[in-house]
Amino acid sequence: MPFGFVSAWKKRRRSKSHDQNESWTYKPVEYWQLGDQNTPSKRPYGSSVFTLKEMEKATCSFSEENLVGKGGFGRVYRGVLRSGEVVAIKKMELPPFKAAEGEREFRVEVDILSSLDHPNLVPLIGYCADGKHRFLVYEFMHNGNLQDHLNGISENKMGWPLRLKIALGAARGLAYLHSSSAVGIPIVHRDFKSTNVLLSANFEAKISDFGLAKLMPEGQEMYVTTRVQGTFGYFDPEYTSTGKLTLQSDVYAFGVVLLELLTGRRAVDLNQGPTDQNLVLQVRHILNDRKKLRKVIDPEMSRSSYTMESIVMFANLASRCVRSESSDRPSMVECVKELQLIFSTNIKALGS
Repeated sequence: MPFGFVSAWKKRRRSKSHDQNESWTYKPVEYWQLGDQNTPSKRPYGSSVFTLKEMEKATCSFSEENLVGKGGFGRVYRGVLRSGEVVAIKKMELPPFKAAEGEREFRVEVDILSSLDHPNLVPLIGYCADGKHRFLVYEFMHNGNLQDHLNGISENKMGWPLRLKIALGAARGLAYLHSSSAVGIPIVHRDFKSTNVLLSANFEAKISDFGLAKLMPEGQEMYVTTRVQGTFGYFDPEYTSTGKLTLQSDVYAFGVVLLELLTGRRAVDLNQGPTDQNLVLQVRHILNDRKKLRKVIDPEMSRSSYTMESIVMFANLASRCVRSESSDRPSMVECVKELQLIFSTNIKALGS
């Protein structure tokens, strides 16, 4: 097991010298390093340790003016560090019965992101574990998350080339996690969705939220669990029914995001009728029908921004990603290659 975060903490907790009165005091980042010292660190300040006072100062005491979002973990604030760097600060706010789960997700996220380095993953700048307070500090993503842009919150409507760029960036991020080249073992994100695809100032897609991420057992392609975790609407049907988690579980969720990019609709929309709430079930049967496919293309997209050839190729890829059987889905490496072809096909046709 390449990650030493959880195991080191458990050993420390069992130690007689451990202060039983302190639930967990933040430690220098070296305390959490991988056992393999040859593994390169992500960036010089990739796991800086902050205090509660620094978090308060960065966010003006967590003022409402700096609040940029809310999620299952807690609230996210815009902050400015002492260095002047603008960051996103995620503050863990969970009810007591979820505290243990939140602590585990916090530790997993710090451990994994401190060990990864890829342009399509949101960089973790540092963390704060001051007493019972937990914060994660990330690079600030100026254009928010993908779902907000697709569902009308953003004033700027996304054209097809930009959607393809985002899909390709997200695919590269997942392919990197699945490749095992970073830490020696493939990583399943397990909660990939449009709200976890963040967009930089240049609309580069970066994957976020690794609290549910799972390292695949060494030498195995599957992990069996009795507890299915993730987000409704993005669940791999095979994982849901059998508890067998694979890299293809991420591929299914990626396929759902491709459908969101194509249609501009939500993965799950409870405002629709009972048979139209789930996006995959709603459009799966028409993804390979060119005539019917035109009806589900997001009307917010300018017709001049796309070619039907690229749309058909994209829909075909999405349909294969959301197949019920995991063995029938492409790998993320294959998704990257196909999206590169789709992107170039669209550009060439529009430029001619």
